[in-house]
Amino acid sequence: MKSLTKQLKARQEADETIFVPYIMAGAQGLDRLADEIQLLTDAGASAIELGIPFSDPVADGPIIQEAGLRALKNNVTLSKIIHQLKQIKTPTPLVIMTYFNPIFSYGLERFIQDLAETNVLGLIIPDLPYEHRELVEPLLKESDVALIPLIALTTPKERIPELVVAGEGFIYAVAVNGVTGIDRNYQETLDEHLTYIQNSSDKPVLAGFGVSSKEHVDRFRKSCAGVIVGSKIVQLLSEGKRTEVKAFIQAAVRKEV
Repeated sequence: MKSLTKQLKARQEADETIFVPYIMAGAQGLDRLADEIQLLTDAGASAIELGIPFSDPVADGPIIQEAGLRALKNNVTLSKIIHQLKQIKTPTPLVIMTYFNPIFSYGLERFIQDLAETNVLGLIIPDLPYEHRELVEPLLKESDVALIPLIALTTPKERIPELVVAGEGFIYAVAVNGVTGIDRNYQETLDEHLTYIQNSSDKPVLAGFGVSSKEHVDRFRKSCAGVIVGSKIVQLLSEGKRTEVKAFIQAAVRKEV
């Protein structure tokens, strides 16, 4: 069992709310990445998802797309991000979210080898189909990096157990049909869908896409282990609202007495 799976399962078994904030690496400049990771750690993040800027981010909504474009204008590359991550020490596990093209261009074997020198314990590749996971999975066998699967609302029910068994770290349950964003309307059947995934999985299931309020977090905690929050965090950071970021995470993970 990979370290990320162990750490998040321990939180799940302790009935803690697993909260994974997403940030776009380099959107505010790579020199601020360590400070942003520390901010999210201090706020109580269970893990931190780091987006890699890419020119064709098919799963990202406008807020994250704009952050990616800012990073690209700052000449942020995957190589520079990995170099920066090698200098950053944090107790909070890091998860890289990247499309396949940047790591293919970097070199798959080199990429996995370089991650071993960082605190990265998870990898999400949204445009890598399950049927093609063998492009990456064999390279991760001797690594402590977990390949995290995504399950969509449109994923056939009979396919879900196969995906969760193959996955490590956590199961990323996409809560909407479409791209990331805030103020999204959720289907009435979503809670049932999340419950089914969590009941099929021995790993934590986290709901993502559109999660932007404590009410969303409270709702999803009734059917799965926690949430991933991206656009809300990215927007607040882009506006310089660090205090609001910390307050949002702390309120989201706080247990009501």
